[in-house]
Amino acid sequence: MLSPDFDLSSTVAFVAVQPSNTNNDKGGQGEDFGKSSPVGLVLLILFFIAVFFLVKSMNKHLKRVPASFDEPAEDKPEPEKKD
Repeated sequence: MLSPDFDLSSTVAFVAVQPSNTNNDKGGQGEDFGKSSPVGLVLLILFFIAVFFLVKSMNKHLKRVPASFDEPAEDKPEPEKKD
């Protein structure tokens, strides 16, 4: 569990005394914010085109798959009846 030297009051005091954001950080919205979105859009469009062709190819291959993989039943001649 907790170590013997663990003191909850010092941990709470440390969290409560943390300095506020004084470096005027805009939360990631600096001068480069949003410049990757055109590259991301191109990659996303290329991804959708690739998925389209993969689905098209998969459907083409699935049409070649037989309905059943069981061996076809051989026609056995019926035994002749003796009167």
